[in-house]
Amino acid sequence: MFFIVSKALWSFVAPVNVLLGAGLIGALFAASRRFGRFGRAAAIACFAVLIVAGVLPGSVSLIRPLENRFPPPPADMPPPAGIVVLGGAILDEIGEARGQVTIGEGAGRLIEAAILARRYPDARIVFTGGSNSLTARPSKEGEQAKQLFVALGVAPERILLETQSRNTDENARFTRALVSPKPGEVWLLVTSAYHMPRAMGVFRHAGFDVVAYPTDYHTFGESRDWRLLSETPPRLMLFDVAVHEWIGLVAYRLAGKIDDWFPGP
Repeated sequence: MFFIVSKALWSFVAPVNVLLGAGLIGALFAASRRFGRFGRAAAIACFAVLIVAGVLPGSVSLIRPLENRFPPPPADMPPPAGIVVLGGAILDEIGEARGQVTIGEGAGRLIEAAILARRYPDARIVFTGGSNSLTARPSKEGEQAKQLFVALGVAPERILLETQSRNTDENARFTRALVSPKPGEVWLLVTSAYHMPRAMGVFRHAGFDVVAYPTDYHTFGESRDWRLLSETPPRLMLFDVAVHEWIGLVAYRLAGKIDDWFPGP
C-alpha cells in the first residue's frame, strides 16, 4: 500500500508540474474581476519559484546537503564482502526495444560499481531493483545490469540479482534476505549521493549494516555550485529530484521505515 500511495501522489505533486499548472491557472484568472488579484499573485509566485529553481541556484541549495551528508569511504578501507548497487539507472524498455543496455539518470551507480568490482575481485556484486510501475510491468533492469557488468569484465558467477523490490525499503529488506550478511562483514552500498541518506536509513532500519559509497553527484561541493546557469531545464530537473528526495525522507520517517529524519554518518 505504501508503494502504491507514494507513486500515485507523486504523479500529482511533482514540483515543476505543480508550478506550471498553478501558474497557468493564475494567468487565466488574472483578467477576472473577482479573482484577478489572486490570479496575478499566483502566477507571479509560481514564475518566481521557477526562476529561483531553474536560473538561480535554488535547486542546488536543496540537493547539496543531501549529497554532502555521507562522504566516500577511505581508499584504504578493508576489502568488502559485497557491493550492493541500487537500481533505477537503466531504461529497460528502451534497451529491450533497441537491443542494447540504455542508461539514464543515475548512470554513475553502475559505472562505479563496475570499478569497485575490479578493485575488489573477491566481493560479490548484488544488483537490487525491480519494476516501480503501478501496472506491475515485469522489469528487465536486473538482467540488463548483469549484461552490462559482464561486458565490463565482471565474472557472471559473482553477480546476484534481486528483481522483486519496487522501492528503497524493499531494496533493503529483500537484499538482506537474499545475501544473509554475516556479523563483521563489510558491505558497500552504491547509490546516487542525493539518495544516500534515505537509502542508509532504510538499510539500517532493516538490520543490514552497510558502508555508504555515494556516487553520481550533481554538485561540485564548493563555490562553483552558486553560479548562475543559462541551462534552465537541467536545473528544473534537479529541483524535482531534490524535492522528491526531501519528501521521501519525511514520508519514510512518518511511515516508520527509517529511524531518523535525516540519517547521517
